[in-house]
Amino acid sequence: MALKIIDKKEAAGLASGVSDLFVRIPNPSYVYPPYEVCPIAAPLTAFDKPPVAAVMDMDGTTTTTETLCLHSLEFAVRKAMGADGTNWNGLDPQRDYPNVIGNSTTKHVEYLVDAYGDRFDALALGEAFLVAADWTLRHSRDEQRKQQVRINLKQAGPDEKSITRPDLQIQACIDIYYQRYHEILAAIEAGNRDFLKQIPGVDADRPLIEPMPGVGVTLALLSGDLGEEAGKLAGLLPMPDATKTAGRDGSVTGDTAGTQPAIGDPASGNATLTQPIPDAENTLARLGRFFRKHPVRLALVTSSIRYEAEVVMSELFHVLRHEAASWPVSQSVHERIDRRFSSPEACYDAFVTASDSSEIRLKPFRDLYSIALQQAGVGTEDFDAVIGFEDSQSGTVAIRAAGIGRCVAVPFHETGGHDFDAASVVAHGGLPEVIIQHRFFMEKLLEDA
Repeated sequence: MALKIIDKKEAAGLASGVSDLFVRIPNPSYVYPPYEVCPIAAPLTAFDKPPVAAVMDMDGTTTTTETLCLHSLEFAVRKAMGADGTNWNGLDPQRDYPNVIGNSTTKHVEYLVDAYGDRFDALALGEAFLVAADWTLRHSRDEQRKQQVRINLKQAGPDEKSITRPDLQIQACIDIYYQRYHEILAAIEAGNRDFLKQIPGVDADRPLIEPMPGVGVTLALLSGDLGEEAGKLAGLLPMPDATKTAGRDGSVTGDTAGTQPAIGDPASGNATLTQPIPDAENTLARLGRFFRKHPVRLALVTSSIRYEAEVVMSELFHVLRHEAASWPVSQSVHERIDRRFSSPEACYDAFVTASDSSEIRLKPFRDLYSIALQQAGVGTEDFDAVIGFEDSQSGTVAIRAAGIGRCVAVPFHETGGHDFDAASVVAHGGLPEVIIQHRFFMEKLLEDA
């Protein structure tokens, strides 16, 4: 199609030929125009041909790291408030979480500066910014972060000790956020439990990066590694029930709405579960046989930068391999799973991070998911055979905007208040619900098989 400048009437005609549904996406404050209007794929649920790919978010969908991100955002705001930060109650789950989960870090911090900037102490923010900049330049392993800090220091100029300009406040808070999050990741890598114990609410005696419920079984199932023996894992995927909340350790409690779990607490990776449904074993066995013949390409998509994603997923697969070692399957299946979980590269056909795009084109824009589809070798003719999983509003919009109509929201504790209008299905029970209750939306295919 030739490049051509057109008027709004012709633009409307072209847009209507692409889709009947559109989404208005706000741009960062420094980008023209203020928003973009994007077509989104029509919603889909049941597969009418074999799935070819599954795309999944990282924080909150695949791993429990969203809680660490929220802590780091709170840390940045408290530093910006100075002495008053000790009196701040922290992020409000109902008001704040929908605005600080799922978007780019810039959009998260823009919201926080707008919401809490009137309480900032300009001098305290400047001091915290300099500390963060110094730490990043000396310790960060991400060159893009270092370069951005140098730019921010230059733009702050002589006013860096007292930051009052809103645009500089945003950049300063971003740098403080990254400093804190990267300090935590470095401590996790080094096994520095003394540092981790200093973080309020941290249970330093358990891994801070763990899989969300059902992730390990889902990855092994879709990749075709389980086969018939998938049925033996039915006890690991109990049936969803909206009145119960199950933690990562399998413990089940009552309704936890309105409570915020501590970092590292099992409930922070919750799914709503009860006892296994009667035909769960048969359902899993049938799915296992199907995916053994028709393995699915897997893609991980995250708005985190490459360094963060590599640390997080390396830790995650360490945990997955440990968990899978106790699964009640044969030696040959164990060997396949052990190879699959040896590294993210061995598991995923595409591994896409914010470093593959730009801060101004992260979720809810389609770019990261479009890159993932291309890397996984999925052509546009097969977009209707793709399924996407996200835990946030922005993530579900990004999936639909990338042309994937089968978009499943898997909300967890911190995203329960999000608007999931963009999701074709909302699975409050997470991946276990998708596999056991919905049979991966493959009822017709399984019957035909």
